[in-house]
Amino acid sequence: MQKRRAIITAVGHYVPDKILSNFDLEKMVDTTDEWIRTRTGIRERHILENGATSDMAVEAAKNALKNRGIRPDEVDLIVMATITPDMFFPSTACLVQDKLGAKNAWGFDVSAACSGFLFALMTGAQFVETGAYKKVLVIGADKMSVITDYSDRNNCILFGDGAGAVLLEPTDDMSVGILDSILRCDGSGGGALHMKGGGSLNPPSHETVDKRWHYLYQDGKSVFKVAVMGMADVSVEILKRNNLTGADVDWLVPHQANLRIIDATAERMELDKSKVMINIDKYGNTTAATVPLCLSEWWQAGKLKKDQILVIATFGAGYTWGSALIKWSAEDAKG
Repeated sequence: MQKRRAIITAVGHYVPDKILSNFDLEKMVDTTDEWIRTRTGIRERHILENGATSDMAVEAAKNALKNRGIRPDEVDLIVMATITPDMFFPSTACLVQDKLGAKNAWGFDVSAACSGFLFALMTGAQFVETGAYKKVLVIGADKMSVITDYSDRNNCILFGDGAGAVLLEPTDDMSVGILDSILRCDGSGGGALHMKGGGSLNPPSHETVDKRWHYLYQDGKSVFKVAVMGMADVSVEILKRNNLTGADVDWLVPHQANLRIIDATAERMELDKSKVMINIDKYGNTTAATVPLCLSEWWQAGKLKKDQILVIATFGAGYTWGSALIKWSAEDAKG
């Protein structure tokens, strides 16, 4: 069988217009702009007032397909990463397929929280590399505002809404594209980061609403410690096993959860901060959308060039974490 590599040929993103700034949050909970910025790096986040996760996902997908110059009916498969699906079923991938007009595609959802896009990316890559499909749309989107408790001063400052998408296609050039990945999970971490209500364990009831179980819960200190170690470890590991060092990396594309976690990962990789994609200040943590949002913004700005080496690093609820090594192959953005 002829060997194939999955390459990213297009990127796109979408964020809603409404901005929730740190100064807005000062009026809602006991916090300050300075406190938020110094501890997280976040200045503002975007909030979707009307619509659902699928609506943001469709806009990001449209943007990616436009950048590639192809029609929705040319897409074979949609892999959708989200923890805020429009509803339990049908899957958000099905809703996106219909709204997008991708009538020849099938699809499914991936739930891995802040590692969702990376897990979905590697899943989509397998379909391309086996030769099963030629055009796979991978989307990360979350409307975190609907599961964020805005009376919880420690967590409401962190999250925003957004979507990002990439198109995967095959190449027989084995030196480019998604070169390697490390994917991990540890379910024993579920107690520190979860949403208790709404599933088969705790179905919706007056009790689950009264206990605020339909909002995310996070033990920030516990998650911070393991996230710093997890993201940094897999980023260093993927470099070592490919005989690379930080000097070989053009861009670190980290999950945007906390600026201190990002800085710690870059430091472990011996990577200068100028080589790190950071937009947490504008968007906060958009969960499955953070990585493709970075890729799309940097590509649109003309900073992401062919043959550059990228390391993606994520950490999320589950716990889930991982890294991917990519040699960028999409065409440069048109000026």
